[in-house]
Amino acid sequence: MIIELGHYALVLALATAIIQGVLPVLGVRRGDPSLMGLAANAALVCFLLVAFSFAVLTFAYVTSDFSVKNVWENSHSLKPLIYKITGVWGNHEGSMLLWLLILVFFSAMVALFGRNLPETLKANVLAVQAWIATAFAFFVLLTSNPFARLVPAPGEGRDLNPVLQDIGLAIHPPLLYLGYVGFSVCFSFAVAALIEGGSMRPGRVGCGRGHLPPGPFLPPASPWAPIGPITSWAGAAGGSGTRSKTPPSCLGSPERHFCTRPWSWKSAKR
Repeated sequence: MIIELGHYALVLALATAIIQGVLPVLGVRRGDPSLMGLAANAALVCFLLVAFSFAVLTFAYVTSDFSVKNVWENSHSLKPLIYKITGVWGNHEGSMLLWLLILVFFSAMVALFGRNLPETLKANVLAVQAWIATAFAFFVLLTSNPFARLVPAPGEGRDLNPVLQDIGLAIHPPLLYLGYVGFSVCFSFAVAALIEGGSMRPGRVGCGRGHLPPGPFLPPASPWAPIGPITSWAGAAGGSGTRSKTPPSCLGSPERHFCTRPWSWKSAKR
């Protein structure tokens, strides 16, 4: 029953993200403070729902619930606890849920710590974040459901890929996601400023600070990308197996420059 609750929580998170992405934008256009204020509450609710869903999947791994297809494919009852937990994101479905969790986590951080932002800018930022979360939630639910059941339930699992049973590769995905997915906040600030049609100066405070949390996670995550006989964790988990030769911190430099410099359409046309 608890597995179904995790699945339903993910569906409710999708519905909440849709509300977060639509009503605050309407509130900005109509000048309605109540609709704009809905963005922060919806972001917090969405985070709690996705966090509960992720916790349920983790519980299924820890208790070796092989009635869940994802657990059966990537875990074993005799596996050490640390690799039972890291097995949650050692596969496509679980890693996508982790990606969504970190995405809504940063949305919740904007909702909690963005009180100094103009209401219209904050509403638009959280709405853009919700558009991204909606796309990923749809993708997880429709194509990569981590809560699919097996009937009858197998007696034992197939175990996690041995290459992924390494402490470096265990912590690599969460650190990498905290870095890369965190950049979505900066993207949302830039898009929100363009939606308002004004200067980027209001985003100078919010986006400048929003850039700092994800940045430190990228350098620690990068050294583990080439560990072992694979080129990256993504390659072992079914990805392309390629690795960018550009340092992740360098990729964020142009974006940081754009978000922290005053900018407007008028200056761009000159």
